[in-house]
Amino acid sequence: MVLIRDYQPRDAAQVDALALRAFDEFRNDFVDWPAFRKKIANMSALGSLGEIIVAEADGEIAGAVVYIGPGAPKAEFFRPEWSVMRMLVVSPEARGRGIGRILAEECLRRAKRDGAPAFALHTSELMKVALPMYQRMGFHKVADGPAIHGVAYGIYVKDLGGAAECTGSGQLP
Repeated sequence: MVLIRDYQPRDAAQVDALALRAFDEFRNDFVDWPAFRKKIANMSALGSLGEIIVAEADGEIAGAVVYIGPGAPKAEFFRPEWSVMRMLVVSPEARGRGIGRILAEECLRRAKRDGAPAFALHTSELMKVALPMYQRMGFHKVADGPAIHGVAYGIYVKDLGGAAECTGSGQLP
């Protein structure tokens, strides 16, 4: 059974360690792994930007994600009125149990709660499991995003009933 709950400050060390374990398989893809590693090792700090959501399985934190609502500060490649998701991570030991999808669906639920017209994320083709999952969930690429330490990223958006201009044209509307 997977329990979804809000992050608590006591979760910081587990969430930060989880982010490192989740991204470790990509260590050879980033041109400056030490710099990127330093950023993801502090995932818990993203709680100052939004809501960290954790997934517990077997009494351990097995996944986490950061939800940022409409109107909150976010990267300039996202529209201010969009809700966004950052750093969806699942521990390698817990993969294949649907935890990533459950966390993404919780973010979508919160975006609808907050009246966001669209929900966005940025990801890379490197993410061979996550990207197809997002596409199955109805996300469409709307633009290329800035590369992160040499890895190409794209901006993906799911219309929540008010962002019909998100057409997937390759340019931000």
